[in-house]
Amino acid sequence: MARAAWTDLLDPDEATLRAELPHDVGHDTLSTLLRPADPDGGRIRPSIRSQGSYVVGILLVAVAVPEEDLLYYQEADFVLTRDRIVTVRKTPGDREPFPPERVEEVCDQHEHELPPGMIAYHLVEEIAERYLDLIDDVDGEIDELEENIDVWPAAKSRLRLSELRHDLLHLRKTLTPTRDAVREIVDGRVDIEGRRPFAREVFPRDIERLFSTTYDKLLRASESIDYARDLLAAARDYQQAKISIDQNEVVKKLTVIASLILVPTFIVGLYGQNFIRSMPELKWTYGYWWSWGLIIITTVLQLIYYRRKRWI
Repeated sequence: MARAAWTDLLDPDEATLRAELPHDVGHDTLSTLLRPADPDGGRIRPSIRSQGSYVVGILLVAVAVPEEDLLYYQEADFVLTRDRIVTVRKTPGDREPFPPERVEEVCDQHEHELPPGMIAYHLVEEIAERYLDLIDDVDGEIDELEENIDVWPAAKSRLRLSELRHDLLHLRKTLTPTRDAVREIVDGRVDIEGRRPFAREVFPRDIERLFSTTYDKLLRASESIDYARDLLAAARDYQQAKISIDQNEVVKKLTVIASLILVPTFIVGLYGQNFIRSMPELKWTYGYWWSWGLIIITTVLQLIYYRRKRWI
């Protein structure tokens, strides 16, 4: 079998882990593997590091649920020795755990038994591919926001902007250490007990070269996240500019209303000065209608003026 050196565990207990892992597994490694899954991914930092006579990999992959505007994280860890690999998958709350089927299919295509380092490569390669697919989903969410930013209420647009910004920040915090961990393999810096020849047995030259293609994919995904952040920042600037424009329109309308009321108020106040006995309009037969005519004419003239300036 091509996967004879691979043991896959889903939400194992301590007894199962101890039975499958090397006898010298440390308490810290065991605690890390037994730690409950974090769907938000905030408390977990991906890494691939040596621990005595084995290598421990802590990996996260983000999963988008577009219909729910949701992003959650699946955890897939592994313990790698010279002759075997044990993967530990965790169920993130009520969501689906990381599916190993695609990795199994790739491994089954090989006629001979794969070395553990090659299985680890296929696992990390699958995670890198899923990050690239995720970037397409994120771009789709940003496109949806840009298309509806003029349609949605301002509160909904602000909320979606905040959610996407939060998701991109978490993606960056997860993807960057994953990329750096793979780079250490490419550079040959994952040493076991400082013994380079033994580490070469786990990650020989041909596997290191394969990891370089995975590193390129993770690097491309990181650059795409930076580009997505720029797009989101542009959408946020547009939304803020739209709010300013809307506020200016409101101010214009308030100015028109205040101006329309101001002139009639002035006229009424002028003729309401009861202490002026010599005011000629008070003795006019049509003085009352004169004041009304003045109010109407000035109001109509203002309406025409503001209409031409397109304030109303």
